[in-house]
Amino acid sequence: MKPSARTATAHTASDLSCEVCGLMPEPTKTRLTVANVAVMLPIELLVHALVVETHLPYVAKVLVLTLTATVLVIWVAEPSAARILRGWLHAPALRHRKKLGSAPALWRARTVLQDQPGTLQKVTRALSRLETNILSIHVHPVANGVLDEFVLSAPGNISERQLLEALDDAGGSRSHVWPTTALALADGQTRALSLAARVAGAPGELPLAVAELLHARILTRSEAAVENYDAGTRLKIPTAWHGPLTFVRPGEPFTPAESARAHRLAELAEILAHRPAPVSPREAGSPM
Repeated sequence: MKPSARTATAHTASDLSCEVCGLMPEPTKTRLTVANVAVMLPIELLVHALVVETHLPYVAKVLVLTLTATVLVIWVAEPSAARILRGWLHAPALRHRKKLGSAPALWRARTVLQDQPGTLQKVTRALSRLETNILSIHVHPVANGVLDEFVLSAPGNISERQLLEALDDAGGSRSHVWPTTALALADGQTRALSLAARVAGAPGELPLAVAELLHARILTRSEAAVENYDAGTRLKIPTAWHGPLTFVRPGEPFTPAESARAHRLAELAEILAHRPAPVSPREAGSPM
């Protein structure tokens, strides 16, 4: 999906001020020196012209010029340079901030849609208005519709609230959005097969493999008995030799596909755990 329009965000020097102390970053020495000279030079020339025209003794003129220049630099020149040329002083930081602000950010998003033609197209149009690209999509059948799971690339100035509003405006419900990384673009099936190979080599790795597959936390039996979580964020996998395994992922419900993959891993581990040990050729050929 390609963005249809680009909305420019103007950054000002005041955007660089710290939210805690209100101070802005120190400008580069070169720019600060040029700004101070540009402000001080006219003042210095004016003061020198006035003092030189007086009939004060030479030493008095030097003292007046020194004191006047010092006061003007501290109280007038430097504050004036910081105020008048603020945009120029902080231009490098502003350019860097603009690059960061326009850099794409990755998000994971889930929303429940009606299983009807055109619903995904509405979501695509709503996201395109935010210049947001859909990088991947997985569709999971659920009750009363389909659960669409996206990996989105959005401009850095797009917030979670804006993405949620776009999904809701497109007809989505129970929408959730989370920041993510490029790892979310890894193929889920490939990752599941890699973990299956890991479990095949060591069935005891099942709990850690499922936790890695689902990006979830393993609950101990005592935790599983007392802790409550929202519907869909808790997954129990029965095993014959390990006892039931419980996983939790607060705020991010498990999809039917994730649940199915976890159960298949558990079945694989159980089959391999109860498989008889292979008999070596020497043992097979030795007389009883």
